[in-house]
Amino acid sequence: MPEQPAAHCARHLAEGPRVGIRPFRHSDAAEFTARARESRELHRPWLAPPRTPEAFRGYASTLIEDPNRAGFLVCTRDDDRIAGFININNIVEGSFRNGALGYGAFAHAAGRGLMGEALDLVLRHAFGRLGLHRLEANIQPGNEASLALVRAAHFRYEGYSPDFLFIAGAWRDHERWALTAPELRTRAGRPQKPLPARDFGNEHGAHD
Repeated sequence: MPEQPAAHCARHLAEGPRVGIRPFRHSDAAEFTARARESRELHRPWLAPPRTPEAFRGYASTLIEDPNRAGFLVCTRDDDRIAGFININNIVEGSFRNGALGYGAFAHAAGRGLMGEALDLVLRHAFGRLGLHRLEANIQPGNEASLALVRAAHFRYEGYSPDFLFIAGAWRDHERWALTAPELRTRAGRPQKPLPARDFGNEHGAHD
């Protein structure tokens, strides 16, 4: 009898035709780190997700426990494999209600349009359940795949930030792209509704 995927639909925050997004779990360490090791060449030099269980433990703990971060795993619905991740960092409430996106696809899922579908789910969740008004993505100019993702999601180019982040031993320039909740609702001339609230407590590190 073939192995059945773990029951997951009830724990997805949202689902599209091919992917669902769900919170990080400590039990994801083995699969996540294996995917990260397989994707080393794809990610170099733009990002370095944790490749060992020890590194994943600290990484996941921050996303699960820190109220100023929210982490989402992107999982394919047909087999429940982890295809990538999208995180919202530096969440600020009050009059700002802003967060900074970080994301990455794994090699087996790259180039299939899965991250675009997942990003749409995360945006609707962020502007709905999380109550954010604005999301920004800071991307190195040569990272064409990441730039293509935010362009397809109708983010606006806001500016150029020299020496913005210290990555791989040097301060790197970044482009700043952003999207607001009203822009999402009228994106590409089509009304988009934020996802309705679903209560998953603090499991995904959401900032209530």
